[in-house]
Amino acid sequence: MTAPEAATTVTTGTTVEYIRYRIPEERSAEFLAAYTRAAVHLAASPHCVDYELARCEEDFEHFILRITWTSTEDHLQGFRKSDLFPAFLAEIRPYVAAIEEMRHYKATAVRGEGSAVPTPYAWAGGAEAFARLTEAFYAKVVEDDLLAPVFAGLAPEHAEHVALWFGEVFGGPKAYSLTQGGHSHMVAKHFGLGITEAQRRRWVNLVQDAADEAGLPTDAEFRSAFLAYVEWGTRLAVYFSGPDAVPPAEQPVPRWGWGAAPPYQADGDGDGDVDGD
Repeated sequence: MTAPEAATTVTTGTTVEYIRYRIPEERSAEFLAAYTRAAVHLAASPHCVDYELARCEEDFEHFILRITWTSTEDHLQGFRKSDLFPAFLAEIRPYVAAIEEMRHYKATAVRGEGSAVPTPYAWAGGAEAFARLTEAFYAKVVEDDLLAPVFAGLAPEHAEHVALWFGEVFGGPKAYSLTQGGHSHMVAKHFGLGITEAQRRRWVNLVQDAADEAGLPTDAEFRSAFLAYVEWGTRLAVYFSGPDAVPPAEQPVPRWGWGAAPPYQADGDGDGDVDGD
């Protein structure tokens, strides 16, 4: 490859572009400064999902720029033909000759998460914690004037099934999918219920009270992730219970992570960092 504007095969779907540079040590500071300026134009593009410039630890002359684009076509036909590209290229043009590779890559099925950050499921205490949650919650529901009619004739095993759902959503085993039928099964349970906004809000309030009673973690990060899912899930429940609901296509149970704030974990040296520095 000789220049950022060189043609490549156009594909569809989110893609990751990798650009590998070899920059002499004496030029590295100006290279980083140039990309800091160029990144302003990347960030302004509606076709750019995210980007990162990394430097090799073993050989400081090697750099890799990773850019996630909404699609390869959006990169080539959108960003490169936009008013943003000339200003971007002007900043990095002095380093084009130092490019060793520039290609688009598509993700494969080989992917996953490690264990450096615990899942919300593990952080909460696993299956037992969510079983306590749903037991406490449905004890409140059957006594509640707004929600009791919605859950009239509740099956004895209902709380257990919802505990499996919560567990799978927050990163635990796929027990709900394996035993109950997955996402479509849960959605179907809401058809025709006509859940009101007042009932939804009561559900949200009671499940938070139940989380307190069940001893779920009270740290800000867990509770913000927990409440974010509860808000999202209950609003979908209202929609799917309404007269205009359209059943969704088959899809897996949603997996809910930490969002913007993973759990705080002291690293043992007293500075509060999670990476040991």
